[in-house]
Amino acid sequence: MGRTIVITGGTRGIGRALARHCANLGDQVVAVGSSEEGGGRLREEVPEARFVRADLSSLRQTRDLVERLSAEYPAIDALVLSAFRFNPARVVTEEGFEHTFALYVINRWLMAHGLRGPLENAPTPVIINLCGAGQSGRIRWDDLQLKDRYRALAATVQGARASELLGTAYASERTKYVLYNPVFVATGLHEPFKQPLRGLVRVASALFAQPVAKAVPPIAALIDRPPTEPLTIWKKGKPIDLAVDPDEARRFEETVRTLVRSVLV
Repeated sequence: MGRTIVITGGTRGIGRALARHCANLGDQVVAVGSSEEGGGRLREEVPEARFVRADLSSLRQTRDLVERLSAEYPAIDALVLSAFRFNPARVVTEEGFEHTFALYVINRWLMAHGLRGPLENAPTPVIINLCGAGQSGRIRWDDLQLKDRYRALAATVQGARASELLGTAYASERTKYVLYNPVFVATGLHEPFKQPLRGLVRVASALFAQPVAKAVPPIAALIDRPPTEPLTIWKKGKPIDLAVDPDEARRFEETVRTLVRSVLV
C-alpha cells in the first residue's frame, strides 16, 4: 500500500484534484468534506479515495475527526489543509466563533496538532497548508472575531496571517510544515456571491485564474519531496522569504489554544 494522505476540503477544487492525483499514484487518500453531495461527487470521480464527512468549522467535530483518524491510521504521510469558505457576510458557528476564523484558523491548528503523532510515525511527514501566505495580512488583536466591522477580505487575510504565525509556532525537525499560496485558482470562488458580483467574479476567474490542473503538480511535488527546513513558504510553486516574529507566533498560538480550551474542556 502507498502513502496515507489526509486532505481537508478534499471534495472540491484543489483538494479534490490533489485527491485524484494521489489516488492515481496508489496512495491511500482520506478526503474530508462537509457535505454528502460533495462526497458523492468525489466517489464518482475518485472511487479509490475515502470520504469522511465532518463540519470542520466545529471544534468538537474536528476533535472527533482527529481521534478517529489517529485510531485508524497509525502513520499519516501528509496532511493537506485546504478547507476554506469565503463568507461575504459574517457567519457565526454554533460554538460562537466567526466562521472564517473557526474554519481557516482554529481547525487548521487542531488538525496539525491533533495528528502530530501519526504524522511523526511516517518516514518523511509533511503538512501542506494552502493559504494566502505572503499577502501582508495582519491579526486584529482587539477584535479577532471581527464583531465590530466584518469584511470578508479582512477575515481572509487575517486567516492567511494566522497560518504564517501558526506554521512558525509549529515548525519541528520531524514533520515539515509548508505554507503554500496557490494565488488565483479557478475553484468556484464566484459561488458565494450574489448577482451581479457573482457574474463579474466568474468572468474574472475564467480570464485570469490558474486552472486547477496546473495548480496541483507543484503541491504534489512537495508531498513527494518535503523540504528539509522545518518551515518553508511557497507562492505559486516558488519559495519566498517571509519574516515572522517568533514572539508574535507564540502569542497567537497561545491565544488559539485558549479559545480551543474554552470549548473543548
